[in-house]
Amino acid sequence: MAETLPERNSAAEEQDGNKKPKEHSVRLRLLTPLSRKQWAATSAVVFLAFLIVAGVAVLIARWVMGLEAVEEFVARYPGEYALPESAPVGIPAWLGWQHFFNMFFLFLIIRTGVQINRERRPQGYWRSKRGGKKISLTLWTHLILDLLWVINGAVFYILLFATGQWVRIVPTSWEVFPNAVSAGLQYLSLDWPTHNSWVNYNSLQELAYFITVFVAAPLAIISGFRLSAYWPKENKSLNSAFPIGLARNLHFPVMVYFVVFTVIHVFLVFATGALRNLNHMYGAQDSTNWTGFMFFVLSLVVMAVALVAVRPSLVAPLAKRFGEVTAR
Repeated sequence: MAETLPERNSAAEEQDGNKKPKEHSVRLRLLTPLSRKQWAATSAVVFLAFLIVAGVAVLIARWVMGLEAVEEFVARYPGEYALPESAPVGIPAWLGWQHFFNMFFLFLIIRTGVQINRERRPQGYWRSKRGGKKISLTLWTHLILDLLWVINGAVFYILLFATGQWVRIVPTSWEVFPNAVSAGLQYLSLDWPTHNSWVNYNSLQELAYFITVFVAAPLAIISGFRLSAYWPKENKSLNSAFPIGLARNLHFPVMVYFVVFTVIHVFLVFATGALRNLNHMYGAQDSTNWTGFMFFVLSLVVMAVALVAVRPSLVAPLAKRFGEVTAR
């Protein structure tokens, strides 16, 4: 969830421009979206810097892994610890569906969130049948996707604890921390830890999934709700306990976290045995064939179609069922 930047009054802008023309022009340049060439140049610089930093990190990690004390540490903590005997084995089909829907909604939420912050003249507006504030169709789409994502998450939480799958992503031993450090060193040194995610995630995966599910997701929901029009803004106690500035400072970094997590997650899925990993996630089977890969490709097609379908012009007929839609 996100808010659009408030529009300035034209008279105030003119007056401000007469007093501080230089400051005003600088502010306008900062608000102007980057061109494609600027985006390309920025992306190239960031990618080059990433490669340099990654190369240095790998060299340092390989040197560290050669130290006797570190070798003993890795031998003692190989990167994972044994789960309780009651832990379920395998990844059920419902978890694969939850994984897809979570990715589907999250991708569209990030997409519409970026659009909201870049949108200066919305293509249309929506207002509830019960009245209230008029919002852009892009923001309405963003809120609907948020709601569907929360519902999907609620179902995930229920099934996670009802089936015992929670034990795979919730640390049950303090050994998770030294094992996570060990797994991280192995990844950085490119001598990647061997594990069977069908039975048990390594400790670094476990902590990453735990943070994503039980920390990042709730922060995204509560900060987004604070920024939305549905927050009880007249409640001084709530506003004082959770200032809107804090919500803004949380919401964007959480979005960045989800993007970074997704990029790393997808990279490791393909780099550590793509067919078997995709079968785990999409085929609910521990085998090496093309079933999971085909479902993965199909999911990308569905997401691509959805990306086109969430345009305001195509969303408007659906939005009209729940309120009043007007042109800009």
